[in-house]
Amino acid sequence: MSVEQSARPVALITGVGRTVGIGAGIATRLAASGWDIGFTYWTAYDERMTWGAEEGAVEAIRKALAAEGAAVVAVEADLVETEAPARVFDEVESRLANVTALVMCHCESVDSGLLDTTVASFDRHFAVNARASWLLIREFGRRFRGAPGSGRIVALTSDHVVGNLPYGASKGALDRITLAAARELGHLGVTANVINPGPVDTGWMSGEVRDACVEHTPLGRLGTPRDTADLVEFLCSPRGQWINGQLLKSDGGISA
Repeated sequence: MSVEQSARPVALITGVGRTVGIGAGIATRLAASGWDIGFTYWTAYDERMTWGAEEGAVEAIRKALAAEGAAVVAVEADLVETEAPARVFDEVESRLANVTALVMCHCESVDSGLLDTTVASFDRHFAVNARASWLLIREFGRRFRGAPGSGRIVALTSDHVVGNLPYGASKGALDRITLAAARELGHLGVTANVINPGPVDTGWMSGEVRDACVEHTPLGRLGTPRDTADLVEFLCSPRGQWINGQLLKSDGGISA
């Protein structure tokens, strides 16, 4: 595959399978800010979730990013597979350029608690949310060729655990892996931060959950993908280079 000729830096964003998702919002914001975009999606995940797969979503996202001037590479990948992170980097970098920012929005999220979580579900959550994130970060660190101070890693997390045990527990592992990168990749001039966006309705909320979240948020509304995207864009910009090793809550005050 030929390499696209572009002076724009490249951001790799995982978990961009639906137009209403946080990943798509981040991709659009970074494209508008001058980044070329590689992104991953996994249709089989959406198909087995309550919201279902969104027909034509990948092409719609691709067109929206291209309209912002970005060169775009979309890669379908099941991140439970240990070879997937290297394959994703190979494809994105062969068609664009070396990745400067890694933004991890992918997840496995199936509700279950302490008493009804299966071993298979527990293992899959950790494989996708923790192990794949480590492998993506490892791949990023091994390949990074950017100028010192330009590299960025951002991961999205959650503090939801009750009734969602494997998701919350694996996100806790993701936090620690990402924050470790802030020190272990410091010699490369790479920053690593985690964002907890709080409740953002991307199609998973019932009316009851939505109302409760609005009621308990001081600002009186739900978060949006754009809220998270604005923070990610700041962290990935030169203005965000001194923020490192942090777990940032960008949740409208619901955690206060």
